[in-house]
Amino acid sequence: MFIADIKRVVEQISREKGINVEVLIRALEEALRSAAKKKFGNKVDIEAQYYEETGEIEVFQFKEVVETLTEPETQITLEDGRELDPDCQIGDSLGTKMDATTFGRIAAQSAKQVIIQKMKDAERDVVYSSFIDRKGDIVNGIVQRVDRGDIIVNLGHTEGVLPNREQVPRESYRRGDRIRALILDVLHESRGPQILLSRTHPDFLVHLFKTEVPEISEGIVEIKGAAREPGVRAKFAVSSNDSDIDPVGACVGMKGSRVQNVVQELRGEKIDIIPWHVDAAKFVCNALAPAEISRVIIDEDNRSMEVIVPDEFLSVAIGKRGQNVRLASKLTGWHLDVNSESSYSEEMKSGYDSLVALPGVGVGMADSLFEKGLYSAEELIKVSVDDLTQIRGIGEEKAAALIENARIYLAEAKQAAMEEAAADREEQERLDVEATTDDGSPGTETVSEESLLNNTDKDENAEAENTQEK
Repeated sequence: MFIADIKRVVEQISREKGINVEVLIRALEEALRSAAKKKFGNKVDIEAQYYEETGEIEVFQFKEVVETLTEPETQITLEDGRELDPDCQIGDSLGTKMDATTFGRIAAQSAKQVIIQKMKDAERDVVYSSFIDRKGDIVNGIVQRVDRGDIIVNLGHTEGVLPNREQVPRESYRRGDRIRALILDVLHESRGPQILLSRTHPDFLVHLFKTEVPEISEGIVEIKGAAREPGVRAKFAVSSNDSDIDPVGACVGMKGSRVQNVVQELRGEKIDIIPWHVDAAKFVCNALAPAEISRVIIDEDNRSMEVIVPDEFLSVAIGKRGQNVRLASKLTGWHLDVNSESSYSEEMKSGYDSLVALPGVGVGMADSLFEKGLYSAEELIKVSVDDLTQIRGIGEEKAAALIENARIYLAEAKQAAMEEAAADREEQERLDVEATTDDGSPGTETVSEESLLNNTDKDENAEAENTQEK
């Protein structure tokens, strides 16, 4: 089978669709095999060969050389075989060239469907391979339509999906609008690769800064982390590999030009640029800015910090609806508990009093326990006997007794609190009952017997006076 311009067509499709020439050739060969089997049945052994130099496709049918012919479709006698190949022997497979023009209309339609399907599969593979390596990059596209809250974005050769969950709540787009988004994931599905986009992911903020700040792309300024509440506020941590370069200043830019470009893309989202520090406590203090920090208590085991701030900075440190401390926690990777100085002092005093209240613990021993970081009876029961023996004046027996006394103290305190709560509930119930008794049922007047008799007497007297007048 010779098609004069088949080579040109293959090369043209390869350029336009980005499909490898070999993939197209394999599709043509498979299409011809499918057409032949459609015509002659599935039992026949068919092979197709494309010759790139000449643009010729030849189809061969192979038959087994046998002594006695039982299946003419798949077998050939030795006598007939030697007419084709004088050297053939029993068991050999001989190929004969077929005339593809005899395949018929149905076979040709089948071949067409195979070619179309193979081209679609190849297109999907090309799109997938071109985008899978761009995962985590920013792409530009045009809004095609909105489907059940998801935005379908035209990315050129394919479409991307910006799910509703990955959209900034206050943003809205219409058909034809330009949009920038992060390639969140590329899924290889049967109907084609699905490119998931996001405008809420922290990496979207990171890549925007990479675009705006040359020092980041050059490796001078390093991004240490980002946390966002999309559309509202974000925190962005940076450090410098050059002591002469201020990482925060580099990200802000001249008169705030660089950070403003990012803010505009994020439709007004406020951005706090935080200097990263190798010391976790100092990093946390930076992340909670503009609040001033008085003290930080670190719990390495639970990866948490208690942050003490002046009373006037408590609301600033926490932020609106806890936003500031929540973002700082995400950025640093530490669980943060923010407390005021006055509240902290009260807790310390209460804890100190609980230690002094333990049998065998005086002011001196309570001070020693405080110095070792044991600020209350509750913390005392969490340590081991060996830990307590490290404190001067405390042996094993004394340590064990202290821990046991702390347990008893806390159990009694818990029981007393439960009893007090129960008493409060009973008192409240009593007051509610009394209030109901005094006020009567809702919407009902309470009339005493004495009042009723007095009203009756008044009515009788009035009736008598009326009678006399008449």
